[in-house]
Amino acid sequence: MNVREVIHGQIAAGLANAKFPIETPEDLIAAFPAGASTTCKAGDLEVTAGEAGKLLTPADFPFKSAKAVADTIVERAGL
Repeated sequence: MNVREVIHGQIAAGLANAKFPIETPEDLIAAFPAGASTTCKAGDLEVTAGEAGKLLTPADFPFKSAKAVADTIVERAGL
């Protein structure tokens, strides 16, 4: 798997127990197991949910699935 696939999978897994739709950035961060400190790692790349959340805009909400969150974050990060 490449870095994009690994990070995408970790984001989706981190939100596996979240209740969707998620309406706000604050609710999204709170949905991760360790909140903003939840960390995804692939090779030398390490990113926290808090850092990844900065890639999102209010127009991205609501999110209807963990896959949609992961798709948006990896796309915006240029992975």
